[in-house]
Amino acid sequence: MGRQENLEKLKDGSLFDLIIIGGGATGCGVALDAATRGLKVALIEKNDFSEGTSSRSTKLVHGGVRYLEMAVKTLDRVQYNLVKDGLHERGLLLKNARHLSNRIAFVTPLYKWFDVPYVFAGLKFYDILSGKQNIGHSRLLSRKEALRRFPGLKSEGLKAGVLYYDGQFHDARMALSLALTAEQKGAVITNHVAVSGLLKENGKVSGAKLTDSLTGETWQLNARGVINATGPFVDNIRTMDNPDSPKIITTSTGIHIILDKRFAPPDTGLMIPETEDGRVLFVLPWENHALIGTTDEPAEVTEHPQPLEGEIDYLLRHVTRYFNLQVDRSDVKAVWSGLRPLVSDPKAADTAKLARDHVIEDSKDGLLTIAGGKWTTYRKMALDTVDHAFKLFNLAAPKPTCQTEHLPILGSADYNENGNLELSKKYGFDPDVAAYLNRTYGDQAHKIAELTLDGYGARLVENHPVLEAEVLYATRHELAERVIDVLARRMPLALLDTEAAKQAAARVQEIMAEELGWNQQRRNEEAEWTEKRLTEAL
Repeated sequence: MGRQENLEKLKDGSLFDLIIIGGGATGCGVALDAATRGLKVALIEKNDFSEGTSSRSTKLVHGGVRYLEMAVKTLDRVQYNLVKDGLHERGLLLKNARHLSNRIAFVTPLYKWFDVPYVFAGLKFYDILSGKQNIGHSRLLSRKEALRRFPGLKSEGLKAGVLYYDGQFHDARMALSLALTAEQKGAVITNHVAVSGLLKENGKVSGAKLTDSLTGETWQLNARGVINATGPFVDNIRTMDNPDSPKIITTSTGIHIILDKRFAPPDTGLMIPETEDGRVLFVLPWENHALIGTTDEPAEVTEHPQPLEGEIDYLLRHVTRYFNLQVDRSDVKAVWSGLRPLVSDPKAADTAKLARDHVIEDSKDGLLTIAGGKWTTYRKMALDTVDHAFKLFNLAAPKPTCQTEHLPILGSADYNENGNLELSKKYGFDPDVAAYLNRTYGDQAHKIAELTLDGYGARLVENHPVLEAEVLYATRHELAERVIDVLARRMPLALLDTEAAKQAAARVQEIMAEELGWNQQRRNEEAEWTEKRLTEAL
């Protein structure tokens, strides 16, 4: 369904069961849960799906090793349950989004003998908590084996290592796939539409005032209930409802840097359990590159947080500390920053110690807010939110209970791990292109492959597997409306290699302009916006 058709459905005067504000992990998850129960759902996103926090994660599907340690040390049952829920949901996500996720092995290097039993015991407990959803068993590694598994590790002083397993995924495409799956189930989804106000009837929230972010057009949408799932921006919507609402969100910022693939083996990540200031650091293989992250600093809420040079230096300093390889600022191919929404006491000083649990709140005027949480538990958060919405808004649906526990998302149902071989054989793709298309689009990859036969088979840029056909597909079938929607979220190019994204931008714009009928003014505005995002902050 195209964006224009979806907008028309939002303007025809229909009464929806739910308006969901926010197209990140939480909002898309809620939309899918509600739609699969048979509710009439409208999903509204001000910018692009997962443009903010939900595309800036460490790309991990995990229970939270750090949270488990804190739970044990402080006997904190909240953090313990957070880990247990996370490990259960990790298993479900790996099954329901098979093309976008995978198991990954981690090495934890240990440089002090007394750390060996402590870390090993903790990671074995991590295994035990995963129960039937266990994806691999932790084990001790000798010094020699640790260096073999992660050759770049600094060998001086290395005593041993621990091997454990977690999940990895493509966050931006996961959010998009959730939204598109919700659309298949009947939801009306739209990006680049802002909620500019809330409607009220008899003192209760009854809908939202909407503004098309691209055209400025405004209209009203009525619903039985409104759910605020805007991540770091939930307090903004809460103050629309009640200007005196106290803040419930504290935000921290985390940056990630991308280095050449030589800094990480293709099948193994590195988990540094404690940096100089007590944080956890990851070095991961991701999309044929090395991803390093993350920092954790208090931050103000902004749509496009700017990575700071001090944060980049922090990560580079720790890479140098744990690697035999030399690395400096010139090795950084891309850097991006994201905000973490933490439900917390805003007076707390150390945001790294706050739990990523979620909180559901309903105001006296009936606005339902879901806040906090993390990517791994998006489905559990959605389940809890929709269950709450049924009671709060007195909803009725053909299937009143959650339907998503074993629901494959778009691209996963008939995914074949060896589908890349079929793509290569049928369409003549290079091995890297075939592998990329198969894991990015799953059982939908043939649709992009068919577009290459219409003259869109060229790579957008050398040394990257992204194709012109993806731009056309994203514009026609994935609601891409801006060049950066394609470069940073429909494909990962801007997150991997800033210079390559800049080189590809003109061709992406050319294809989109022809498909969407942009005039010269729109072309000029788009070129300026793309340059701004690629130069300042994604």
